[in-house]
Amino acid sequence: MSSYSYFAKFYDDLTYNVDYSKRALYLLDIFKMLNHNPGLTLDLACGTGSLTIELKKLGLDIYGVDKSQNMLCEAQNKAFSENLNILFLCQDATKLDLYGTVNTVISSLDSLNHITKKSDLQLCFDKVSLFLEKDGYFIFDMNTPYKHKHILGNNTFVYDMPSVYCVWQNSYLEKDNIVNIELDFFEKHNNTYTRYEESFSERAYSYEEIAKLAANCGLKLCFCFLDMTMNPIGKTDQRALYILKKL
Repeated sequence: MSSYSYFAKFYDDLTYNVDYSKRALYLLDIFKMLNHNPGLTLDLACGTGSLTIELKKLGLDIYGVDKSQNMLCEAQNKAFSENLNILFLCQDATKLDLYGTVNTVISSLDSLNHITKKSDLQLCFDKVSLFLEKDGYFIFDMNTPYKHKHILGNNTFVYDMPSVYCVWQNSYLEKDNIVNIELDFFEKHNNTYTRYEESFSERAYSYEEIAKLAANCGLKLCFCFLDMTMNPIGKTDQRALYILKKL
């Protein structure tokens, strides 16, 4: 299983086009729509902490959890450079063990797609439900089955960034809607390159699968939106936002 060691090093460069401040404001709009005070908030699978930091700047009482030490090192360094005091914990989402309950759990940018066994995603949901206050919300986005089949598929993508040249190769397994991903990073040093390799997999889940996993642990699937909107998800949309409530 990948530790995302090299991916962590180049992640922010490869996601340069993600507007985290806009995404943070979108989540505040979701909270307002739900008439929900986020209170103590957990950013689950927070990665390099970009969204955690933006939400902290907006006044949320938030901390982050990720299983990759390398991702969390990047997150802590960014928080320090912003003079923000944010707690980051190294924990697997399927083995979550918090100090107490939280009012809100968020997870962004298809982080939960990296959980490729349905039984493990159930464990994740179980843990979130355990530590979520009654009437609290679990809000996360996921890549859709359509994206895995028709966009990621068996395709290869190339990213030529100032700091790194990345070749992203996919292998699609239709039976379980899993995409196996092979990454080759070429870090530039003047006229030479250092090559790194990383691999991991992502699985797409259907609306029905998410609803069932939620119901199994006392969570209710309230809404499923096209990500970054409050519109219903369509058949050809690529990322869905799920909103689950603790009963």
